[in-house]
Amino acid sequence: MTAPLATVVAPAAPLLGKRPKLLFLVTEDWFFYSHRMALARAARDGGFEVVVAARVRDHGERIRAEGFRLCALPWQRDDGLIGAARAIASVTRLYRVERPDIVHHVALKAIVFGAIAVRLAFWRRGEAPGRLAGVMGLGSVFERVAADRRARFRPLAWALRLAMQGGQVTVENPENRNSLIGLGIDPARIALIRGSGVDTDHFAPLPDPPGPTVTVALVARMLRSKGVLDAVAAVRLLRARGMAIELVLAGPTDPDNRDSLDQAELLALNAEPGIEWLGRVEDVRTVWRRAAIAVLPSTYGEGVPKTLIEAAACARPIVATDMPGCREMVRTGETGLLVPPHDVAALAEALAALAGDAARRRAMGRAGRVLVEREFGEEGVARETLALYRTLLRKRSIAP
Repeated sequence: MTAPLATVVAPAAPLLGKRPKLLFLVTEDWFFYSHRMALARAARDGGFEVVVAARVRDHGERIRAEGFRLCALPWQRDDGLIGAARAIASVTRLYRVERPDIVHHVALKAIVFGAIAVRLAFWRRGEAPGRLAGVMGLGSVFERVAADRRARFRPLAWALRLAMQGGQVTVENPENRNSLIGLGIDPARIALIRGSGVDTDHFAPLPDPPGPTVTVALVARMLRSKGVLDAVAAVRLLRARGMAIELVLAGPTDPDNRDSLDQAELLALNAEPGIEWLGRVEDVRTVWRRAAIAVLPSTYGEGVPKTLIEAAACARPIVATDMPGCREMVRTGETGLLVPPHDVAALAEALAALAGDAARRRAMGRAGRVLVEREFGEEGVARETLALYRTLLRKRSIAP
C-alpha cells in the first residue's frame, strides 16, 4: 500500500545557502529508474538536490540508495475523474511543502497533472519553479489530434497546450516536435533531445551468436500495441516455411494496462515451439548475447524506444515498424529494416532477410553501434538536459 504523503515528505529547508532543488515527477518508480536515473545522477553531481515523486512499487530502495529523496504518490495508471483530482491535490501539497526550484514533469500524465499542480501551489507570480516538460512520445491519440489543424481547440489539444505554457519542453523525435507545433506550442521552447540515452560502456558490442538457429528478441512490456502478437505471427510463418528461427519475448506483463497480454496468454505462447517468454529480465545484455536480431513492431508513436537503443549499442540490427521513435534508431538498410505497422508478411520477410545473411547483420550491428555512440549516449543526453535546467535557473536568478 502506498504510504500517505505526509509520512514521506519532510518540510524543505530555505533555499538560501542550499543547492537548487530539482524535483522529478514521474508516474512509476520503475520508469524513473530505467529512463531518468542517469540524468538524476548527473544533476546531483552537477550541484542539484534531487527529489523524486512517483508511485512507489518495486524500485524505491534502489532510488533511495542513490541518495535521492523519494516521495510516494497515491496515483494509479487510470485514475478516473475523482482519482485524477486526488492525484493533482497530492502533487499540489507536495509542491507547497518542497518548494522546488525546478520541476521536471516526465511523460504526458505527469506533464498535465504537474502543470495544474504548479498553478494551484504557486498562484503568486514569481514563486513558481522553472518547468521542464519531458515528452516521451505522444501516442496515437495526440498524433491524430495534431494531424487535424481544426483539432487545436479540442479538449485534449487545449489541455496539452495549457500544460506546456511557460518553461521548456523536450521531445525525442522530430515527428513529436512537429505535432506539438501543430497543437500551438511555441517552437522556440521545444528542444529535441533524442531518447533517454544509454551507458555505452555497460552496453558494449557483442559478437553475432553462433549456431544454426537465429534468435530474434522483442524486449518490451508485453503489450499488444508493442506488436508482440505480430512478431509471434511472423516467426510462426517463417518456421512453417522451414526456417531455423526462434522468438524470445523479454518483458513483464502490465496488469494496469488494458492493452497488456496476461500471464495465461503468454504462457500459452511460451508452450509453442520456437517461442519463449522470459518475463522481466534484470540485465537485458543476457538477451542480446543469445539473440541476433532485435524486433519491435510497435503500432503507436513512441519517443525513442530505449530497448532499441540498448540493442543497437550491443551491435544488434533492428527490424521495426515505420513509426515515430522507431525511425530514429532504424536508418533503413544501414542499421536495420522498417516495415509497415500490422503487416505480418512484410515483418516476416524483413526478419528472413536478416536471418539468412550473417554478414549483413554484422554490418548493420556495427552501424547501429556507431549511431548510438554518436547520438544516444547518456552523457550527451544529460549534458543537454542540464543546460536546460541552468537556463531555467538563470531566469529565476539562481545558480547551481
